[in-house]
Amino acid sequence: MLITRRCIATRTHLLDRGEKEANRVLAIGLVPIEHGFVHLRNWRAITKLRTNSARATRLLRALTVLTNLEINR
Repeated sequence: MLITRRCIATRTHLLDRGEKEANRVLAIGLVPIEHGFVHLRNWRAITKLRTNSARATRLLRALTVLTNLEINR
């Protein structure tokens, strides 16, 4: 099963154990990606994405590599 978005609790719908666990697993997977985007923002690389699509492709490939390294660490 592929989980693509988190489960949201409301006043009338509380999360059960499975939904809470799914949220935890999803959060663990998103952390390296979010950290990568923060690093790119700090390097001001995101602002250059608007100017050149080839540069954007290279940056996103680099982000993928960094993400995989972070996950495998």
